[in-house]
Amino acid sequence: MGRGRVQMKRIENKISRQVTFSKRRTGLLKKAHEISVLCDADVALIVFSTKGKLFEYSTHSSMESILERYERYSYAEKLLTAPENETQASWTLESSRLKAKIEVLERNIRHYGGEDLEPLSLRDLQNVEQQLDTALKRIRTKKNQLMNESISELHKKEKTLQERNNSLSKKLKENEKNSEQQNARMELPQPPPPPPPPQPQPYSDPSFATSSRPFIGAAMREEELARAHHVSTTMMPLWMIRHLNQ
Repeated sequence: MGRGRVQMKRIENKISRQVTFSKRRTGLLKKAHEISVLCDADVALIVFSTKGKLFEYSTHSSMESILERYERYSYAEKLLTAPENETQASWTLESSRLKAKIEVLERNIRHYGGEDLEPLSLRDLQNVEQQLDTALKRIRTKKNQLMNESISELHKKEKTLQERNNSLSKKLKENEKNSEQQNARMELPQPPPPPPPPQPQPYSDPSFATSSRPFIGAAMREEELARAHHVSTTMMPLWMIRHLNQ
């Protein structure tokens, strides 16, 4: 026999309702996964049980990004279709939406900091852990990138400084070599100066020399007498020199 058609109404039996909810929820999540894989669609599924327990499913994109995309789409559609007299109401709705978003972000920040974790379920804690792991991976990747760039820059600076050091060492060796060569040149013995050229001797006539000897001798005697007279006059008292002069 074929399966009977199920009437669409609330199941009165609590146990049967719970069993049906569990089966249909599993099938619904399976169908959402299938349509997302087969059709490459972004799917977000949210289910609350009678007791208020949350069951959700989202594709590779996060639930927040899909909901934000839905809110942008629905808000833009409302602005296009809403009359002018409903503009104020739309702004009020947008303000409420932004306040709710801010509350969600603040709650997520507290969860990331390890606060207010008591009301979270196991799946919520797993989502928070996954988001923290993803954030840590991004942080480590960025940190490693910056460290590699810094190390590469330091290697370039080291290479530049090494080349400059080699150039300065080469110049210093050349200067020392030139200085040693100059000192060696200065220490070499200098050659003696050439002798002066011979001076021409004056012409001397022997007859003139013999004839002039009495005249030279008389001149020398007169010069010696003058010197003796000068010495004697310098040895005399001042009053005798005055008397002689008079």
